[in-house]
Amino acid sequence: MGTGMLYIDGRWLAPAACRRFTSVDPATEAPIQTLVMAGLREVDQAVCAARRAFDSHWRFTSGRERGALLDGIADDLAVRAEALALLEVQDHGKPYPDALQDVADAAACFRYYAGLARALDERQGLALEIDDPRFECRVMHEPVGVAALFTPFTFPLLTAAWCVAPALAAGATCVIKPSSLTPLSTLELARSADMAGLPSGVLNVLLGYGAELGPALVQHPEVDKVTFAGSLANGTQVMASAAPDIKPVSLELGGKSSLIVFDDADIETAVEWALYGAFWNQGQTSSALSRLLVQEALFEPLLECLVARTQALRVGPGMEPGVRLGPLAGLRHLHRMISLIAQGQQDARLLCGGLRPSLLGRGYFIQPAVFAEPDVASPLWRHECLGPVLSVKRFRNEEEALALANDTIYGLAAAVVTGDPARADWMSQRLRAGVVWLNCAHAGFIQAPWGGNRLSGNGRQRGPWGLQNYLAPKQVTRFVGAQPWSWRQP
Repeated sequence: MGTGMLYIDGRWLAPAACRRFTSVDPATEAPIQTLVMAGLREVDQAVCAARRAFDSHWRFTSGRERGALLDGIADDLAVRAEALALLEVQDHGKPYPDALQDVADAAACFRYYAGLARALDERQGLALEIDDPRFECRVMHEPVGVAALFTPFTFPLLTAAWCVAPALAAGATCVIKPSSLTPLSTLELARSADMAGLPSGVLNVLLGYGAELGPALVQHPEVDKVTFAGSLANGTQVMASAAPDIKPVSLELGGKSSLIVFDDADIETAVEWALYGAFWNQGQTSSALSRLLVQEALFEPLLECLVARTQALRVGPGMEPGVRLGPLAGLRHLHRMISLIAQGQQDARLLCGGLRPSLLGRGYFIQPAVFAEPDVASPLWRHECLGPVLSVKRFRNEEEALALANDTIYGLAAAVVTGDPARADWMSQRLRAGVVWLNCAHAGFIQAPWGGNRLSGNGRQRGPWGLQNYLAPKQVTRFVGAQPWSWRQP
């Protein structure tokens, strides 16, 4: 499956002059596929192809036409769901049921934006009520142009869908650069687009390292819009690269999110959400609830249950039944996690995990770790983990819980577990986060806005907000007065 080539202007290309790199199965450390690495020439080819497609025909298509193509992409993803999920397991490491759900969600994303594309036709040219009868004013919603998209390794196919589907629905064209750790399913997304009949140049895929391709793609004069999901450090560089040309940039960056458990919560329920919040996807998600705040009366019994349940979680290859945590996505990421856990033991008490499983001789596996009472100034408490690490602290009352949860440079997500609905609502109004979960965690829906505050990024993805990222409103005003216009007379 897959070609290992670049997808530019509707063709699969492997220029002889291009360097190669290898995708690796993180569960076995075995190579999966050799891939072509784009250079500056290929960046220019892809962007120019996207510009030609946009200017010549794509921007003039109706929402109905674009919706039919997006439905076609969804159909192809659905037909190949099992094969795509297997590929995602091999390339990323996540458990197969999670990968299968990702593919289903990606298909649902394209279907959702197919509907918004069709609905966009009905919004075009709607009249505005203005205060001068001599004029009529209407609003057109035009695509932004060529969009450069950068997606992370966390949910490879799904994050690509979250970017590509709204961009195409709006009438923009795309050049997408997936993470070099997990590029394979994005290539398969291009294959689905090709099978659906998407015109040449509308979607282009570049492979390679962000440090080399990122500046060239962002600064290309024919790129009109940039969307980036990844680390805070890289997002800052992307914004700086786009600044000279005042290009609009949508950023989804890191997070350091808290799950707050009050003493009226059921312990088993709270622990279930805490495990899911911290360790789902091996903790490799910007919305991971890597801080657990527990009211003091519940602290000790909950901690005991949490440690026992964490130790019972099965770590292993994603295709094995019963596995909850697969390997981390890359070797460098594993080394970073080992260093973080070693540093954490100087600032907190390690209750369980944090070691490489002795029965797994290969692969980038690590046991989920639980720390108690870390120093609030420690890297363990303040830095994004992107791995299966959970830090637990106690609190006395609502005010202290809010102070601890909001004490972060980020503002992506937060969660509250309580039996008191009024308390839950009171907390949700005061948590400084773009997403708040009440008595749940990681409840994500394509219809709802997604994004954070402060250094977690700007703007919102998904829902109609995702579509709006790739649209620019245009005012069209016509003089319809009965008398000739004179600028000297009111």
